[in-house]
Amino acid sequence: MLRTLLRPALIWRFCASAREEGLTQALRKARIHAGRVWRGDGRSAVAPATDVPSGVAAFYLSGTWQSLARAGGFAVSQPPAVLSRRRRIALIGDLNLPQCRKYRVEQLAAFWLARDVEVVHSHYLDVPRSVHALQEATHLIEYRLRAMPVNAMYRYEARRLKLPVLYDLDDPLFSVPAYETYHNMTALDPSLKQHFLTEAPSYLETMNGADILSVSTPGMAAHTRDFTPRPVFVRRNFADAQTLDQGRLALAEAAARDDSLFRVAFASGSQGHEADFAVIADQIAAFLDGAGNRRLVILGHFDTRRLPTVLRDRVEVHGFSTYDSYLHSLARADCAVMPLADDLFNRCKSAVRVIDAAAVGLPSIVGRVSDMAHVVRGGRTGIVVPDDSGWLSALETLADDPAGTRAMGAAARRDLETRWSGQEAAHIIAPELLEWVRG
Repeated sequence: MLRTLLRPALIWRFCASAREEGLTQALRKARIHAGRVWRGDGRSAVAPATDVPSGVAAFYLSGTWQSLARAGGFAVSQPPAVLSRRRRIALIGDLNLPQCRKYRVEQLAAFWLARDVEVVHSHYLDVPRSVHALQEATHLIEYRLRAMPVNAMYRYEARRLKLPVLYDLDDPLFSVPAYETYHNMTALDPSLKQHFLTEAPSYLETMNGADILSVSTPGMAAHTRDFTPRPVFVRRNFADAQTLDQGRLALAEAAARDDSLFRVAFASGSQGHEADFAVIADQIAAFLDGAGNRRLVILGHFDTRRLPTVLRDRVEVHGFSTYDSYLHSLARADCAVMPLADDLFNRCKSAVRVIDAAAVGLPSIVGRVSDMAHVVRGGRTGIVVPDDSGWLSALETLADDPAGTRAMGAAARRDLETRWSGQEAAHIIAPELLEWVRG
């Protein structure tokens, strides 16, 4: 592991990050990367599979371009999609976040493979793999990329090859207003917020250079249209076959437990969600005080020092390791709560946590912020609270009727299998995105 972490390219990246973002942020990124290497996450997903520094990578194709230009063969005569019957998508992106990689990259690859379309995905710093993918592609998808010389090189090559270009994004990384009003930023180092604000224009620049855009929710689409003249379409996250299979196994194992506890799960996939939990902290405390068999389960990133003192003795904390282990921990709960502070950033969020909970047969309690209320069928697969004062009542409703809660969770699982399992339904993927590939 030490040899992997001390590769010249990674040392170069650490120094560059320290220079541009400060030592604190550079150390944080190094810690996250070391954790992924330790867990065995795919190398091509979290780091370049080559020791080409990102500052040098932008010149990777220069020699090829010069040779082609001198020989008069720089531009191709026709787009590959016209010449090829089989579609091949090169997906180049920032693949460092496991949840984002699952729902926006790996899941998309499986979706298209089932439709006889090959997807080759590559981390943007894996330059040889990315360049090779472009040479065999008929289409290019850029995921969460910002303006950098290496990404400009990929775009230039895609234009030389006459590839249609789609830009995909699942958070408003381009939006200064979204970051400036984002409640989660209050739980983070102020320098991190400033870093996000500084980078927002670089995401917008790359986004606006694509032909069309895809985003994860209608709320995100509405906000994106305020920043771009490009066509914006929705491709919601959904439950793929792997999620359904993993959820089924986790649910079967959890069914064997019988400790008479009623567990409420709160999952946090990234830092800063302490601000979201604060929306319901007092109501959670009141709920736990209502009976001695009630517990709060926190999954993922959370600074427990920010919990009210009355909650700290009645909480189980499980850090994220793999998606499979996360589902197994989630399956031990009886329901899941998904509060979000009402701000512009959260209004763009998708329903991935609802999908996760439904995969293991849990009903979800959600508010009206984000796309989650669109996925939960109120009173059937979960509860949609009308306002921030309704969480305690919803929890009491589920705790007072264990059999009804289990039935609601089973209905959530069936709804996931039938309505949110990746079919070509218009509420999951816009028909225009299907036509972009097939046309």
